Amino acid sequence: MTDQIIPADKASPLSRMDANRLSGLLSFLQAAEQLKDTLRSGTTRKKRPESTAEHTWRLALMVLVFERELEGLDLQRLIKLCLIHDLGEAISGDVPAPSQRQDDDRQERERRDFETLCAPLPKDMRDHLMALWLEYAAAETAEAQLAKAFDKLETMLQHLLMPPGDVIFYEFNLTYGRERTDFSPLTRQIRDLVDKGTRQIMEDLQNAASRT
Repeated sequence: MTDQIIPADKASPLSRMDANRLSGLLSFLQAAEQLKDTLRSGTTRKKRPESTAEHTWRLALMVLVFERELEGLDLQRLIKLCLIHDLGEAISGDVPAPSQRQDDDRQERERRDFETLCAPLPKDMRDHLMALWLEYAAAETAEAQLAKAFDKLETMLQHLLMPPGDVIFYEFNLTYGRERTDFSPLTRQIRDLVDKGTRQIMEDLQNAASRT
């Protein structure tokens, strides 16, 4: 007996959708693609500039990898927060942590950019993504606080893979994002290992300098 081919719209809920809605979703996805060309200050281990999209991908991957340790959290929402947290950078780009200031209006600018990026979306999806962005920005829920902690940790993990810079760069890493990575025993444990790697790089750089 041969398998009967069932049309997709009868076999599953994946039926055809409203054409205007589809157009809005695809327009948003095409605009979000700019995140692939939004470069961060860090590099890959092969010295290629890292994009914000790559940072976001590994941040979401961290949630998957630590899934067993995150019992009690809404993992679906956590991954959503990770995926949208830097989307506004597709418009105005990334500002390296050492260049950020308390009075630079960065969060409000990122909000405006995020709203601009989401403009083509149907209202229900636009409202949904905006609610997620506001949750992340407020950092009041456990999921948002963990997303921010993992965001800092992913950045510092990448710094351990980059070709070594100078000691001052790594000194900054030892203080970077401490208020976020102190969120939980798990994030503090990860931070301790990252800091250990950072100090080892600093020691190697200082030893190399003393031999020259």
